[in-house]
Amino acid sequence: MNPEPFRPLLHTQADVEAMWRRLMSPLGFASSSLWMVVIEGDRPVPKILEIVELGEPPTGDEIDKYAGVLAPLVNVSTRFAFLRSRPGGGRPDADDRAWARALYDAGRRAGARLEVIHLAHDHDVLPLAMDDLLAEPA
Repeated sequence: MNPEPFRPLLHTQADVEAMWRRLMSPLGFASSSLWMVVIEGDRPVPKILEIVELGEPPTGDEIDKYAGVLAPLVNVSTRFAFLRSRPGGGRPDADDRAWARALYDAGRRAGARLEVIHLAHDHDVLPLAMDDLLAEPA
C-alpha cells in the first residue's frame, strides 16, 4: 500500500516555511540546487522539481527562460514555491539574494503568483522576502 503523499494545507508564509523545513530535513547539502513546488488551491501538487548544480544567478534572457517554464502552468488557483539550497551556513549571501531576485522577476514576467522564496543551508531554512531584498544592496 502506498502512503498518502505529503500535501499540507498552505495558507500562510509560515505554512510554506514549515513545508520546506520538512521536505529539506535533514539539512546538509553537497551542492546548490533550486527546488520548485506547484501549489494548486491550498495544497502542493505531490511532485517536486529539483534543478541541480546551479551556476551563477540568472540574468536577462535566462530569467525569461525561467518565466517560460512558469507561464504555461499559470492559472487562477496556482501558486509556486521556490527554495534555493546550498552547502554552508550563515546569513543569505549575494548569490542567494540574486537568485531570489531573479526568481521573483521570472514570476512577474510570467504573471505567476510566487510564495516567499526560501533558502536552505546546512543549518537552517530562511525566508528571502522581496521587501527585504529591495532594502539590501544587489
